[in-house]
Parts: sequence; C-alpha cells; structure tokens
Amino acid sequence: MRTFVLIHGAGDAGWYWHLVAAELRARGYGVLAPDLPVGDDALTLDDYADAVVEAAGDRDGLVVVGQSFGAFTAPLVAARRPIASLVLVAGMVPAPGESADRWWTGSGYAEAVRHRAGQGGDPYAAFYHDVPRELAEEAVRRERAHPSPAASAQPWPLDSWPDVPTRFVLCREDRFLPPGFLRRLVRKRLAVVPEEIAAGHCAALSRPVELAGLLAAGAGDR
Repeated sequence: MRTFVLIHGAGDAGWYWHLVAAELRARGYGVLAPDLPVGDDALTLDDYADAVVEAAGDRDGLVVVGQSFGAFTAPLVAARRPIASLVLVAGMVPAPGESADRWWTGSGYAEAVRHRAGQGGDPYAAFYHDVPRELAEEAVRRERAHPSPAASAQPWPLDSWPDVPTRFVLCREDRFLPPGFLRRLVRKRLAVVPEEIAAGHCAALSRPVELAGLLAAGAGDR
C-alpha cells in the first residue's frame, strides 16, 4: 500500500496537510504528516530529513511530497531510503550547493518579481487569498519558527536530484511563487512538465479535494 509522507513548508506544521490527509485516507492510502522540529537555531536540513525518515519507519511504497520550502527536505529523504516517488507542490526547487537564503536570487525569483506589486506583508493576500477566512486565520495562529537560520543558510547537500520519479504540482493562482517563474524553473532544474491546479500557494487548504485527487492519480498501486 502506498503511504504519502507530506512535508510542510516554512512556518507551518503537519496540520497544514490535515484536509488532504483526510481525503487520501478516504481513498485507502496511508498518510504521515510529521511536524518538522523547531526551537533550535542550529537545526539543519539534515535534521529535518532525519525527522521524516524516523517518522516513516520501515514503511515501504512511500510517496514523499514537499510543499514550498519542503522541497529542500523531500529529496534528502529520497537520498536516505528507498521511496516510490517524489512530488513537489509549489516547491522551491533547489540546485546542488544552493542554500535557501541564496535561492531567491539564484533561482531567478528576485528578478521574476522585480516589477510585481507587493502584498504589503499581508499573509492573507500573499498566501491565503483563496482559503476560507476562518481556516486561514487558524493557519496564521499555528505559524512556527521554521526553518531555522542554520537550515536556511545550509548549502543543499546533494550533488544531483535523486534518481526517482518526480512530479511537480504548480498552483496557477500562486501570488507568492509566480506560475510563469515556476514553469521555467521546473523545466530547467527538473526537466519535467508541471501538473497544474487552480489554486493559490496553499492549495492543501484551499483545494484539498482537488489536490488529493491529483496526488492519488499519480501514486500508482495502493
């Protein structure tokens, strides 16, 4: 049976995935959505990957999903143990040796948004514009200090992308990571064609049924 391992993005916890997790379980899949560790500024990407591997235990048939910053962690899990496939959802696709701190310029993001009007630091405008307000407020209340400074500064430690089937789900209404920018980045760094969903950056909260269906459709055998 396939088990989805859902890795949250920056500032989040496993709760971010709770609606998608319920949909996947209803379809007969196993689901893990661990809280990555916080509270220590020295925590690294390796610590995050180790926490996911520990949570997965000896389960096989894993589909590892990384949301946004979770794309820095998900491939490290694939490098540590066998998995069936990787999926990035609105993912910050890293290059070998590139830290998250340097990703904003190295990926071309800074140039891509140079002429774009800002959101004034409003998370409801930038991240949760299509999420029901009550749910968005709950997400904001649950924000955590993740990633750590050490994890953000750490050069991505893999020499190349793991040799596993990889998919990318692009959010067409993403106000944080512009869709045109991500299409170019995914083509350049992963050489795959993104699958697309009509959602903002936090699709697991705004379109959980649709996202779960997309994840399940490419998961293979239960």
